[in-house]
Amino acid sequence: MTPAMMLFPLALVLFEFAVYIANDMAQPAMLRVVQEFDVGVAWVPLAMTAFLLGGALMSWLTGPLSDRIGRRPVLLAGVAYFIVMSLATYWVGSIEAFMVLRVLQGVGLCFINAVGYAAVQEAFEEKAAVKVMALMANVALIAPMVGPLAGAALIEIAPWRTCFLLIAALSFVALLGLWWQMPETVCPDRVKAPLSRMGADYLQLLRDRRFMLSAACIPLLAMPLMGWIALSPVLLVEDLGMSTLQYGLWQLPVFAGLIAGNFVLAMLAERLPLGRSVQLGMWPLVGGLCLMLAGVQFSALPHVYMVAGMSLMAFGEGLSFAVLYRFALMASPVSKGTVSAAMSMVSMAGYALGIELFRHAYMAGGMGGFALMSVLTSLLFVLVARPRVRLAMKLRAVPVAQAA
Repeated sequence: MTPAMMLFPLALVLFEFAVYIANDMAQPAMLRVVQEFDVGVAWVPLAMTAFLLGGALMSWLTGPLSDRIGRRPVLLAGVAYFIVMSLATYWVGSIEAFMVLRVLQGVGLCFINAVGYAAVQEAFEEKAAVKVMALMANVALIAPMVGPLAGAALIEIAPWRTCFLLIAALSFVALLGLWWQMPETVCPDRVKAPLSRMGADYLQLLRDRRFMLSAACIPLLAMPLMGWIALSPVLLVEDLGMSTLQYGLWQLPVFAGLIAGNFVLAMLAERLPLGRSVQLGMWPLVGGLCLMLAGVQFSALPHVYMVAGMSLMAFGEGLSFAVLYRFALMASPVSKGTVSAAMSMVSMAGYALGIELFRHAYMAGGMGGFALMSVLTSLLFVLVARPRVRLAMKLRAVPVAQAA
């Protein structure tokens, strides 16, 4: 891959970074938000739930629309939309209006998953696409690392609303980069499937057991980390009395583990059969969360074990995500914009449901409830993903002529 070939994914990942940081910078600021609007801390994780629900709202349309008119115009329009929604948050006047705008901002996720990722998969061959996705993830994952620290620092020197102005500015730079470098990976003159076929395509995907189970692996993999992002302000600041700066610093090992997993995946992609990294990643994923559960129950320093366990879990997720995404995308012959859109909806709905499950587990059992839910979701992931990965690896090992 030449440096010029990487300019498009770098522009895309800058937009992805801006969208993710809209969540990660906002989470430490949420304690200030609820104070300003005089509401309870139960609204803190709901902000992330609202954002992720927005990510599931429009993928059903953005993916098939990009199949019909092209990936490029749909993605550029999505970036412009996200800029407007970010700017609008600066003038919000109530917690209800804030939550509505969180949903509308979350729609920006639809353009990344259903359009941008599909374009990357089409622009590169299989193993190169996995490496590019892993490297993109490393850049995007700077958002969860920088976001809590930046958000915590920003609210000490400026109003919380300022972060949305910074997000809009980053998105504008990404818009310029995509306008300059994004290729068109579908031929709109040839791919003219009518939008009326969307229902039939989605119904075909819903009936495809192989696809649905492959797509379900992605939110199951990420649920513990999503729960951590949503609830760690409450766990660390409210329960353990940390400052917002300390809260941000304790996020660094977790996302460093995720980045390390992606780097290892990029190095192993050419050396191991595609899917082997997922099998390897299951060990630190489950083991780390079991360590967290034990530490929360029996240690006088529960935050140390929570962070250590989540860091191991994140390393396993980094080894797995890009490969699972590729497997799910190729699990159905339906057009890739529609498949990617369906995957996005399954993922966003799964994340939102998962965060609510984690919230209720925390409300019922505190830190122990959060840790137990993390272990249970990781075990469910292994149960669902292991046969999916074996099947995908087996199909890739069959010669083309024999498979035909």
